[in-house]
Amino acid sequence: MAKVATLITNMFEDVEYTSPAQALKDAGHEVFTIEKEAGKEITGKQGEAKVKIDYNIEEIKPEDFDALFIPGGFSPDILRADDRFVEFAKAFMDAKKPVFAICHGPQLLITAKTLNGRDATGYKSIKVDLENAGATYHDEEVFVCGNQLVTSRTPDDLPAFNGEIVKLLEK
Repeated sequence: MAKVATLITNMFEDVEYTSPAQALKDAGHEVFTIEKEAGKEITGKQGEAKVKIDYNIEEIKPEDFDALFIPGGFSPDILRADDRFVEFAKAFMDAKKPVFAICHGPQLLITAKTLNGRDATGYKSIKVDLENAGATYHDEEVFVCGNQLVTSRTPDDLPAFNGEIVKLLEK
């Protein structure tokens, strides 16, 4: 089963982490959280989810994982200010490993300059950002690009998003 790296920090959209993480675990995959400080507890922006961080970004490498998951909320915008997280995300895209990003999650991929020529979706407010990064925007509940990149728009899209990320890891 796959080892899924999750780039996450405070102010993530609670259900955009908890729902996909549970879907991945239910399918037998391992989900690991990565932030600046291992052992720290972070809180979702709704205050409903608390997540313990498994790894410090310094102590792991993209090669240690099979896929990358980026939940939405304010977390991706906070993380993209740190080049270590940007480079980590870029490594997955460059290696053509599965990448799952929902809502504002693609912001990390925009900063990594990995969306040129790709198809994606995301929260409405980042549509222009995605297009400026060279992506073709699709206003759909989930979009799978090149059997690698799975993106969705909002928590309402979670059933479709969860289904596609689990399906992609079955291949």
